[in-house]
Amino acid sequence: MTGLIVALDTADAHQATEWAETLAPHCGLLKLGLEFFLAQGPAGVHAVTARPIFLDLKLHDIPNTVAGAVRAILPLRPRMLTLHAGGGTKMIEAARHAADTVDDPPMLLAVTVLTSLDSSALHATGVAGGPRQQVLRLGRLAMDAGADGLVCSAHEASMLRSALGSRPVLVVPGIRPAGAGANDQARTLTPREAADAGADWIVVGRPITGSADPAAAAAAIAAELA
Repeated sequence: MTGLIVALDTADAHQATEWAETLAPHCGLLKLGLEFFLAQGPAGVHAVTARPIFLDLKLHDIPNTVAGAVRAILPLRPRMLTLHAGGGTKMIEAARHAADTVDDPPMLLAVTVLTSLDSSALHATGVAGGPRQQVLRLGRLAMDAGADGLVCSAHEASMLRSALGSRPVLVVPGIRPAGAGANDQARTLTPREAADAGADWIVVGRPITGSADPAAAAAAIAAELA
């Protein structure tokens, strides 16, 4: 069964902890991103205890720096941690070695192509071939380098499943329930469509936290996945 991760996209610690308590019964993990981490630091992460944490920092730097960042994060005990697959093989290998210095390491998830990027935006950065080719290229690289899974659009999940089998844990952001606005996401699917495409986890933020009744919105998505 595909699990639900709720993105707590805020810099406000009180708001994050309030959402966490409200939404914990309806999800498997809570995602904290760069905005929250920069505003609240490790203490803010420690305060959100209602569910295991997916720490979405998208680490991307030289291998030694990323390894040091992973070691610094380990005391927070995130269940999942992101890094950019575009950082290359040596960077991912360094992150893997650093994570494995503890008995229960976080799951390392490599971000392939951001769901805010479409073919035109990728082409402007010098990447030819479109999102699907780039996602597959980076997905293979990341898994060979020791990543546990991949962050990808639901539009590429079935392709990755076909190419890489059951080995990668596929985490799919950019999910929008029927009738929800796309916001700044360019490549979206509904929760059910993402599950059918092979996602192990979906990430939903604003359609839940921006709802008049966040708990009911999360419960409805959980029911759709079930």
